Amino acid sequence: MGKKTVLVVDDTVDNLIILYKVLRSEYEVIGANSGAEALRLAQATPPDLILLDIMMPEMDGYELCRLLKQDPRLRDIPVFFISALNEEVDEARGFEAGAVDFITKPIKPAILTRRVAVHLELRSQKETLQRRNQELQAALSRVKELSGLLPICMTCKKIRDDQGYWNQLESYISEHSEVLFSHSYCPDCAEVVMKDFLK
Repeated sequence: MGKKTVLVVDDTVDNLIILYKVLRSEYEVIGANSGAEALRLAQATPPDLILLDIMMPEMDGYELCRLLKQDPRLRDIPVFFISALNEEVDEARGFEAGAVDFITKPIKPAILTRRVAVHLELRSQKETLQRRNQELQAALSRVKELSGLLPICMTCKKIRDDQGYWNQLESYISEHSEVLFSHSYCPDCAEVVMKDFLK
């Protein structure tokens, strides 16, 4: 598996360079110096995580974050705000826009890399849970195929399917589940067979 991709967005080139140097050993780092460019890059190839400055011309970080969260393909990407703004109201606005974390400048490299790793792991676990849930739903759907009222012959024990055809019990269950059959005698039948054999 290749490196995770981190999109860093800041209108100051020096800040982009700092973030690139901090993250490049662990991640594939892509830079954008405007909200519009970041949105275009994210839509073309969705990254695994986005680090986003707030104060940018034309489209600020709050607006970009809201746009990202409105896009079904991008809404689950973790977004961090990295900003010189450090008031409680600034952080609250960031979380209201959809961010998962808020880091104030100047950044502390060790703290940033750890928090990035944590949120990428959380996203990976969430995706695993979603995938397993889909698998469980599919399994439940298969089980439901065998639920309900099944017409069965009182004599030969054949089952009538939805098209009105009569099927051997083993064939019907095998087609509608992953059950494999092995044949043997129950104690009562074994006794009858042995009596017949001894005669």
